[in-house]
Amino acid sequence: MSEPAAPQDYTDQAVRPYVMRGGRVSPSRNTIGVDTLLMTALDGPPLPLTATREQRDLLTMCVRLHPLVEAAARLRLPVSVVTIVACDLVDSGRLYARSPAPQAGRPDLKLLQELLDGLRNL
Repeated sequence: MSEPAAPQDYTDQAVRPYVMRGGRVSPSRNTIGVDTLLMTALDGPPLPLTATREQRDLLTMCVRLHPLVEAAARLRLPVSVVTIVACDLVDSGRLYARSPAPQAGRPDLKLLQELLDGLRNL
Protein backbone atom coordinates (compact mmCIF):
# COMPACT_ATOMS: atom_id res chain seq x y z
CA MET A 1 0.00 0.00 0.00
CA SER A 2 1.32 3.43 -0.86
CA GLU A 3 0.54 6.70 0.88
CA PRO A 4 -1.62 9.22 -0.98
CA ALA A 5 0.30 12.02 -2.63
CA ALA A 6 0.27 15.37 -0.84
CA PRO A 7 -1.25 18.31 -2.72
CA GLN A 8 1.33 20.38 -4.58
CA ASP A 9 0.58 23.59 -2.64
CA TYR A 10 0.92 21.96 0.80
CA THR A 11 4.00 22.94 2.76
CA ASP A 12 4.58 21.74 6.28
CA GLN A 13 6.08 24.19 8.73
CA ALA A 14 8.92 23.30 11.04
CA VAL A 15 7.44 25.46 13.83
CA ARG A 16 4.17 24.16 15.19
CA PRO A 17 1.24 26.55 15.83
CA TYR A 18 1.46 25.85 19.56
CA VAL A 19 4.98 27.31 19.60
CA MET A 20 3.96 30.33 17.47
CA ARG A 21 1.29 31.13 20.05
CA GLY A 22 3.76 30.96 22.90
CA GLY A 23 2.00 27.91 24.30
CA ARG A 24 -1.32 29.71 24.67
CA VAL A 25 -4.55 28.22 23.41
CA SER A 26 -6.85 31.23 23.80
CA PRO A 27 -6.49 34.94 23.00
CA SER A 28 -6.23 37.62 25.67
CA ARG A 29 -9.49 39.21 24.53
CA ASN A 30 -12.69 37.70 23.20
CA THR A 31 -13.67 40.65 21.01
CA ILE A 32 -11.52 39.67 18.06
CA GLY A 33 -13.23 37.36 15.60
CA VAL A 34 -12.56 36.22 12.06
CA ASP A 35 -14.39 39.26 10.65
CA THR A 36 -12.53 41.79 12.82
CA LEU A 37 -10.74 44.46 10.80
CA LEU A 38 -7.07 45.03 11.65
CA MET A 39 -4.93 48.08 11.00
CA THR A 40 -1.43 48.96 12.14
CA ALA A 41 -1.22 51.76 14.70
CA LEU A 42 1.25 54.10 13.03
CA ASP A 43 1.65 56.00 16.30
CA GLY A 44 2.23 52.79 18.26
CA PRO A 45 5.52 51.83 19.86
CA PRO A 46 8.10 50.12 17.66
CA LEU A 47 8.43 46.36 17.78
CA PRO A 48 11.15 45.03 20.06
CA LEU A 49 14.07 43.14 18.56
CA THR A 50 12.59 39.95 20.02
CA ALA A 51 9.40 40.26 17.93
CA THR A 52 8.43 37.16 15.99
CA ARG A 53 8.26 36.90 12.23
CA GLU A 54 4.47 36.54 12.50
CA GLN A 55 4.19 39.81 14.44
CA ARG A 56 6.35 41.65 11.92
CA ASP A 57 4.49 40.24 8.92
CA LEU A 58 1.07 41.01 10.40
CA LEU A 59 2.02 44.63 11.17
CA THR A 60 3.52 45.10 7.72
CA MET A 61 0.43 43.69 6.03
CA CYS A 62 -2.05 45.64 8.13
CA VAL A 63 -0.74 49.06 7.13
CA ARG A 64 -3.89 48.81 5.00
CA LEU A 65 -7.13 47.58 6.58
CA HIS A 66 -7.43 43.76 6.54
CA PRO A 67 -9.94 41.34 8.03
CA LEU A 68 -8.31 38.87 10.39
CA VAL A 69 -9.30 35.87 8.29
CA GLU A 70 -7.76 37.41 5.16
CA ALA A 71 -4.56 38.20 7.06
CA ALA A 72 -4.39 34.56 8.19
CA ALA A 73 -4.84 33.36 4.62
CA ARG A 74 -2.18 35.69 3.26
CA LEU A 75 0.26 34.71 6.01
CA ARG A 76 -0.60 31.02 5.46
CA LEU A 77 -1.18 30.55 9.18
CA PRO A 78 -4.10 29.09 11.11
CA VAL A 79 -6.70 31.66 12.16
CA SER A 80 -6.16 30.68 15.80
CA VAL A 81 -2.49 31.65 15.59
CA VAL A 82 -3.19 35.00 13.91
CA THR A 83 -5.93 35.75 16.47
CA ILE A 84 -3.50 35.36 19.36
CA VAL A 85 -0.75 37.32 17.58
CA ALA A 86 -3.24 40.09 16.77
CA CYS A 87 -4.45 40.19 20.39
CA ASP A 88 -0.87 40.58 21.59
CA LEU A 89 -0.29 43.45 19.17
CA VAL A 90 -3.57 45.15 20.13
CA ASP A 91 -2.71 44.82 23.83
CA SER A 92 0.68 46.44 23.20
CA GLY A 93 -0.85 49.35 21.23
CA ARG A 94 0.75 48.39 17.91
CA LEU A 95 -2.43 47.26 16.13
CA TYR A 96 -6.01 48.53 16.03
CA ALA A 97 -8.89 46.06 15.89
CA ARG A 98 -12.27 47.26 14.69
CA SER A 99 -15.34 45.10 14.74
CA PRO A 100 -17.54 45.13 11.65
CA ALA A 101 -20.94 46.78 11.70
CA PRO A 102 -23.29 45.03 14.11
CA GLN A 103 -26.12 42.95 12.68
CA ALA A 104 -28.68 45.55 13.87
CA GLY A 105 -27.03 48.17 11.65
CA ARG A 106 -27.29 46.03 8.54
CA PRO A 107 -30.34 46.18 6.27
CA ASP A 108 -32.87 43.37 6.32
CA LEU A 109 -32.30 41.02 3.37
CA LYS A 110 -36.02 40.40 2.94
CA LEU A 111 -36.66 44.14 2.70
CA LEU A 112 -33.86 44.54 0.14
CA GLN A 113 -35.26 41.68 -1.94
CA GLU A 114 -38.73 43.28 -1.92
CA LEU A 115 -37.20 46.59 -2.96
CA LEU A 116 -35.30 44.93 -5.80
CA ASP A 117 -38.43 43.10 -6.97
CA GLY A 118 -40.39 46.38 -6.87
CA LEU A 119 -37.75 48.17 -8.93
CA ARG A 120 -37.72 45.39 -11.51
CA ASN A 121 -41.51 45.64 -11.86
CA LEU A 122 -41.36 49.37 -12.75
